[in-house]
Amino acid sequence: MGQKVRPTGFRVGIMTDWASAWYANKRDFSELLVEDFRIRKFIATYLTKSKDRKKEQRPAIAKIRIERTRERVSVMVYSSRVGAIIGKKGEKIDKLTKALEKLTRRHIEVKTIEVTRPEIDAQIIAEDIAEQLEKRSSFRRTMKTAMQRAMEGGAKGIKLQLSGRLGGAEMARCEKSMEGSIPLSTLRAKVDYGFSEASTAQGNIGIKCWVNNGDFVTGEINDTTDAQAGGQKRPQRRRRG
Repeated sequence: MGQKVRPTGFRVGIMTDWASAWYANKRDFSELLVEDFRIRKFIATYLTKSKDRKKEQRPAIAKIRIERTRERVSVMVYSSRVGAIIGKKGEKIDKLTKALEKLTRRHIEVKTIEVTRPEIDAQIIAEDIAEQLEKRSSFRRTMKTAMQRAMEGGAKGIKLQLSGRLGGAEMARCEKSMEGSIPLSTLRAKVDYGFSEASTAQGNIGIKCWVNNGDFVTGEINDTTDAQAGGQKRPQRRRRG
């Protein structure tokens, strides 16, 4: 397996649930799969690069979960800034719903779920580092601050990897930093993964983030979402008798 295994995909169906929950026959499966990709890409672009939003109002999206029935498509957006998605009296989320319905020609229902602990969510950490690098902050200081915040927030371990022309250097390189333990091949460990890109004047910088949030078996798990807001539980594993 090695170190190239993505920890979230490695645990899907065993310890974590799928990002899309629906069933389709062979004829419609490919079409719905591409549609899910287009929905996720459209939401990420619409919420982060919209002209009417300021940088301080741009929400950090942790993940997007899609559930389908015959009548409608439910899209659940996990974010640490839910108010920036909903807007005043729900104006922004209504615009997003209409835009998605125009894109897919289906009845869309958009739900927002707040990430109560963004300091230990891998995707939000990567997005925050990308935002800091675009503001020309020092990459070493940014990495150190993010790692300290995650460990103080209760993470068992965190690993960061930045690749590109770091600090405006002529040659691209890769910088890694790790604190605590990151058991990538241990299925019982809840290892979260996030990726983002920072668009700088010298070129794009890729940010990868791994966060160890505890153990599924012992029950020592750090949940980033509020349980009352609809946090997803891991699927139960069937034991053969």
